[in-house]
Amino acid sequence: MISLVVKIRLIVLGKTLSLFLLILGKVVKVDDKLMIFASFNGKAYSDNPRYLFEYLRDSGSFTDYQFVWAFNRKQTIGGAKVVKFNSLSYYYLLSKAKYWIFNAKMAPYYHKKSQQIYLQTWHGTPLKRLGHDLFDHGMTYYRSRLSYKEMLKSYDDDSRRWDYLISPNSFSSRVFVSAFDVKEDKILEVGYPRVDCLVNVESDKILELKKFYGLPMDKKVILYAPTWRDDTFGINGYRFDLAVNFSKWKEELGEDTVVLFKPHYLISNVYQVPEDLSDFVYLMAASADINDAYLMSDILITDYSSVFFDYAVLNRPIYFYMYDFEYYEQELRGFYLNVPDDLPNDVIKIEEELVKRIKENSFDYERLKVFNQKFNLWNDGKVSYKVVERIFNEN
Repeated sequence: MISLVVKIRLIVLGKTLSLFLLILGKVVKVDDKLMIFASFNGKAYSDNPRYLFEYLRDSGSFTDYQFVWAFNRKQTIGGAKVVKFNSLSYYYLLSKAKYWIFNAKMAPYYHKKSQQIYLQTWHGTPLKRLGHDLFDHGMTYYRSRLSYKEMLKSYDDDSRRWDYLISPNSFSSRVFVSAFDVKEDKILEVGYPRVDCLVNVESDKILELKKFYGLPMDKKVILYAPTWRDDTFGINGYRFDLAVNFSKWKEELGEDTVVLFKPHYLISNVYQVPEDLSDFVYLMAASADINDAYLMSDILITDYSSVFFDYAVLNRPIYFYMYDFEYYEQELRGFYLNVPDDLPNDVIKIEEELVKRIKENSFDYERLKVFNQKFNLWNDGKVSYKVVERIFNEN
């Protein structure tokens, strides 16, 4: 657990930044043609902010606008100014930008002026409980820095600033109201911009991605994309303990199959691919855009991550390997959905059974079709257009 001294320092730092941004906001005039973007608090160029930005940049209707991206590490983005996340330049542009486009909970010390527009895109349809819907286990959240009450306050501090919250489906709209304590009239029911590229993908794009990431062109690609666990973390972030035997997978699945392993962006520890598996397991950076992984893969294996909601639009097999299902459901997080009935496949708890079903190509596509009718109706390939028409053109 983080020490009391460190926690006091963080509180003082937060209050100092809050005062600084309040004063800065009073002296910096809002620029109506400035937009600032960040994905996962500066960790990546990805998700809904990326695809909204690229639509805006390429549409031809916003050529007189300035786009700013904020990152933790130095990057170059075509058509955008790049600043370091949480730098003085970032705070200045945050005070100046008419539009904020973020996909995750932001710092409580931000000050948004009435003429600024905060678009919270969020980053997935929630399978597992969020915010006010989480159980109070007496544990701490987000690397031991927040108690249960502090965690709820952090959501409330951010959601009260939202002008719009994007929802991918009617189920999510209902959940967001309870989880974030947000008013229904702030919810923009259009789908997710990031799914447009999955709906509109061309085969040439897939080949291009496989070449870029060094994946074999002639083999079946299994994407393994698990999520993190709330009770497993260190000072640098959440840890993920690999609960699969890739050597066994290689032996059972044969030479015509490879695995693309994509850790969650919050995972701090890095998996090292053993030398004898270097031609079977391909590791993708946690910060990489998972849309690339979706497009390159033929099969998805996940656990409690929301990745399967987007992946389902590709109409490819999805398998759920939930080896710790009872603990996760009853003790750790709990679910909004009726698992497994509401999922596009059954829950598998034993690794041998998982490999067996993949080998047998055992998957119910009709069940996937029913799932998509419930959760992906709004993802029609035109979501970015609908968001821009609603928000940027109205304002």
